Amino acid sequence: MNHEPSPVRDRVVAPAQLDLPSGPDGIHWRPLADDDAVLITDLSERMSRRDHPSWSESLEELQEELEHSWVDAARDGVVAFDDSGLLLAFGLVVEPPEPQSIVRVFLFGGVDPEHRGRGIGRRLLEWQKGRALQKLAENDHRLPAWVLSYAADLAPEHGALLRRSGFDAARWFTTLECDLAAPAVHSPVPEGVVVEPFTAERSDAARLAKNAAFADHWGSQPSTREQWESMQKLPTFRSELSRLAVDGDEVVGFVTTEVNEDDWPRLGASSGYIGLVGTVRRWRGRGLAAALLSDVLEAYRAVGLERAVLDVDTDNPTGALGVYTRLGFAATARDVAYRIEV
Repeated sequence: MNHEPSPVRDRVVAPAQLDLPSGPDGIHWRPLADDDAVLITDLSERMSRRDHPSWSESLEELQEELEHSWVDAARDGVVAFDDSGLLLAFGLVVEPPEPQSIVRVFLFGGVDPEHRGRGIGRRLLEWQKGRALQKLAENDHRLPAWVLSYAADLAPEHGALLRRSGFDAARWFTTLECDLAAPAVHSPVPEGVVVEPFTAERSDAARLAKNAAFADHWGSQPSTREQWESMQKLPTFRSELSRLAVDGDEVVGFVTTEVNEDDWPRLGASSGYIGLVGTVRRWRGRGLAAALLSDVLEAYRAVGLERAVLDVDTDNPTGALGVYTRLGFAATARDVAYRIEV
């Protein structure tokens, strides 16, 4: 019996026309523009104080997001201003390219905390859902399809808005921090691999390892070269504080690092952010991830960083949460992934 799903476009009912949101009184909407990144950075900083006080999106990160080849800012985003011209809300709808097992559409954005409760967020989310359905209605893949949005536990109003709009809580992601003043926990490198800093020469091999390692992770899809290389182009990416595990000529494990000094005052410490940790399946269970992380934490200490931060899917099938806690990481915050399945 053939259980292949029908094309995504045949499973959605999308609005034929999607007008800009309107209202409430004193709020003015327009399409997002490529050069709105500076305004959005300022708004993101105001939002971070309520939603995730220890970090905020950088200008470079927002510019990079808007410059992706698969993002059309004017069609896929909206912004809202008050009568004085202050940006109060923005929304962006993003469908990453080349899905392999899931078609995903992400809803990014939010509302200035000082102006929540006025109906701005409801209008924004209604528009984003409509645009997400329009994008899915153009998709011919015979795959499951998700519309995804994330809400911090510190902003319960966001989660409540998503639930009222038909989203279900699907997954929980925990932020963990490690105080590097604590005694180091040494994890030896397993025999058969060499640990070395991340280099451009091994970048694509590392991408293939990432795709293999995350193949069984919830919601993950393979990274394209454009996605992978854009991560490395950010000024916060630190190759010398990232690590690869190499078996012969094959990358079999990796840890990537970002350092954003703008986050240090928010966190109250100098810090590095561990963006990705993974090992390919045949190397799991041998202590490789712990060895890589141990080496990265030693590199952080050597350059004077005081804290390491990462995020983990609490239901990660590799047992990553246990690895992190044994190395001294402790939970500090949590985000919830909300989903509509198509």
